[in-house]
Amino acid sequence: MSVETRLSQTRFILPGEVPDRESAEGWTTWRLTRHSFVPAPRISRAVYASKSKRDQAIHDLHRRATHANLPLLDTPMSLAVSDLMQSRLLNNALKKKPTTRPGIMINGGGNQGKTETAAEAAAAFEDLWLGLEAFVDVPELPGARDLRATIAYVQTPVTATPKSTCQAILDFFGTSGHNMTLTQLVRQVRASLRDHRTRVLILDDITRLRMHRKDDQDTLDLIRALMSMRVTLVLIGVGIPDSGLLSGGWQNPKTGQWEFPEPGHQDWKDEAATQTARRFDLVDLRPFSYDTADNIASFVDHLTGLENELRLFNARDGMLTGGGMPEYIYRRTGGVVGLIERLIEDGASLAMDTGIEEITEELLDSVIIRTQHPKRDRAAGEEGDVPPALPAKKAVQARRARNTVFDDKGIPEITAARK
Repeated sequence: MSVETRLSQTRFILPGEVPDRESAEGWTTWRLTRHSFVPAPRISRAVYASKSKRDQAIHDLHRRATHANLPLLDTPMSLAVSDLMQSRLLNNALKKKPTTRPGIMINGGGNQGKTETAAEAAAAFEDLWLGLEAFVDVPELPGARDLRATIAYVQTPVTATPKSTCQAILDFFGTSGHNMTLTQLVRQVRASLRDHRTRVLILDDITRLRMHRKDDQDTLDLIRALMSMRVTLVLIGVGIPDSGLLSGGWQNPKTGQWEFPEPGHQDWKDEAATQTARRFDLVDLRPFSYDTADNIASFVDHLTGLENELRLFNARDGMLTGGGMPEYIYRRTGGVVGLIERLIEDGASLAMDTGIEEITEELLDSVIIRTQHPKRDRAAGEEGDVPPALPAKKAVQARRARNTVFDDKGIPEITAARK
């Protein structure tokens, strides 16, 4: 293998600059490249041994990259979110009448894949929508910007207020909104969404909007205004029902939808508002359960999918799904998808480092799950709770020592002498 080929392989394996999905250009780059990673090929130890030291090192690097880029696997919970999003986004995008588009709220704990599930569903919709427009040759929108942004993904600021949230939306489009009033910011957001032909606005970590008394009405007015901008609003957050964000709204007992009254705050009026209630569908992205046969089967299926992605030389069928391994992994992760991935990813790395080239319970005992992330607010519950580490095997055996109270120890020597 030539030096040029080796360098080309290394460049392909090593990641370049990670796209920033919080800008229009970054989102487009991520959408177009999100499935471009090619995992390491499966080869035998004999083939591996026949390679040169350099080629072995490149293959090992490719295996590590494969374990670090495990694919987003569908789960029964994520499919429910994806199906709702795909149906809602397409239906809303096809509406021609000037009515408010019903939105979606995605609720769940930390590390449960809310963001990635929503982002993948939104990217799939954008692929479809742009393909449909190209197929039917849709004419250009007068006054529209050259930069197309069908999806706008915005992460709510950690110190969030209605104003800072509007500014974050404008930052996605590269538009300045500094020194503007809330009314001016909302108008600027409306103009940007229209000019860039945005169909979906995703606000991640929406529960960072602190519901203090002064901002309560402004926050509710902001949500109502966004829903009247002819886009589908997707809100993602931890503990949405308990956050106070739904204050002022009510849940329809027949449909399960959250409805909001019309805008009416004295500080500003949404002139484009319709005369219908604003509606959201609230969907929960929960962790796996382990209490019924069907739930256990779904969990084992997920582990099977992860097992198929591993590139360990001693990997075998049932490595993650046989014996007591599923129960062990569930105890370590609580069924949270992000923690499962982290445990297996770190376990695969440790299996390569130690040379055992397989994942076992003893190996995973050495893996500590950490969830600190620079863009996550632990105080808001975005990191989630990690189940405590399991005790060492010897400690477990010591606590479970056999009870000898009722053992027959024979006749004591003193008693025997008397007889």
